Order: sequence, then structure tokens, then C-alpha cells
Amino acid sequence: MTGALGTRTINPVARLLAAAIIAAGLVLSLDWVSALTALVLEIGLFFAIGARPRPVLIRSALLAVAAALTALTILLYGQSSGLVHWHFLLITVSDGSIGLALATFLRVLAIALPSVILFADVEPTELADGLGQVLRLPARFVLGALAGLRLVNLLAEDWRYLGYARRARGVADHAPLRRLAGQAFALLVFAVRRGSKLATAMEARGFGAHRTRTWARPSSFGGREFALIAAGFAIAATAITVAVTTGSWNFIGHR
Repeated sequence: MTGALGTRTINPVARLLAAAIIAAGLVLSLDWVSALTALVLEIGLFFAIGARPRPVLIRSALLAVAAALTALTILLYGQSSGLVHWHFLLITVSDGSIGLALATFLRVLAIALPSVILFADVEPTELADGLGQVLRLPARFVLGALAGLRLVNLLAEDWRYLGYARRARGVADHAPLRRLAGQAFALLVFAVRRGSKLATAMEARGFGAHRTRTWARPSSFGGREFALIAAGFAIAATAITVAVTTGSWNFIGHR
């Protein structure tokens, strides 16, 4: 990616902080004005840092489906107020539920989209380097989490091979629920054994002695990172200011 900032060159910690800042500003209020303002500014930021339109649209479409399902629940079962348009058993569609559904839809998009776009191309190793060197998190915790994340992909492969083995032994032809429970327990045993072996290997290689070890790759944090964090503050502050100015600010869902 190329652009004003270039996401591939930005430290993952800066992306994490920017997304957290935007989310922290949006969770303070449940209104459509602040959410829509933040969403428009976020889209501008994505293109400013070099995000390609096609991936942004694809990920936005997937998020829009999830946000729409959440908004539909609020529309049908949310707190009713104002004019009631339709009522059936527990379902009540009113002006209040419509407004809450719209605010929820935009809010979910505005909170989730930065995380999805900014972390689309982040390598777990780069994120671990940043957490350990920039945020100074304990090396034991960071490296353990990275090792566990690297092993997540093996779970699907283990599950598939377990299924093959059980079919070869003729124990996967009947009682699907019992087969599923037994296979899940076997997968848990494999995961515990692999985790124990990994922990022993990491201890033997000095991963727990954080004061005597060094990082293989330095994690730099400079102007690009501070610019992205400043953009996160600007988006959150602008969204809150516009909502307060227009009188739509609804602090923590209470009018």
C-alpha cells in the first residue's frame, strides 16, 4: 500500500491505539450524528493512508451485514417511544426504536471498521514486537500470546486429521453428537500436550529470562505513528463536537 502514511510502514501499536481512541470516543454516546461523522472521517483516513478501495468495500460490506442484524434486533425489540408504527406480541416498532436502530447500525460500523481496516495486513510477530518494545509489556506474556496465536491454525488441521483417524477406525459412523463430543475432547488433549511442550521448549531457550534476552527485530515508533494517533484523536473529538453542537449527544444511552 502507498499513501500519505503507508499502512505497511506504520507500527501495529499505533494502529491499535488509534482504533482504541476512536472506539473510546464513540462508546460514550448512542446517537447517529457522532457515529456518522466518525464513519465519514474514518473512510477519508483509510484512503489517506493508502487503503485500496476494493478491500475496504468488501470488508465494509461484511461489517454492514453484521451491523444490520444488530440494528434489526434493536428495531424490533428496543425500547419504544414516540409514535408506534407496528406492534405484534413482543415486537414493537416505534420512532424511538427506529432511531436507536439507526444509531446502533452506524455505531457498530464506526467502531469496528478502523480495527478491520488498520489490522488487515498486520503480522502477529510485528504486533508482538511492538507490544514488547513500545508498550513495554512483559516479554513472557507477549511471546506466550504470540506462540499461542501461531498454533491456532493447527487446530483446524488437527480436527480434520482426528476425523480421518476416527473414520478409519470405524468409530465415526454413528451417534454424531457423541462423536463430536469425543473428537472435541481429543482435540483439547492435543492442544494441552502441544502447549506443555511449547512452554518447556521456550523456557529451555530462555524466553522467560526477559532481563537477559534481546529482541531480534527493533520496533520503531516515530512521526508516522504519532500522526495516525493524532488522527484518531481528531476523529473522536470531531464526532463528539458535532454531536454536542447539533444537540444529538446521548451520553451512555441516557437522554
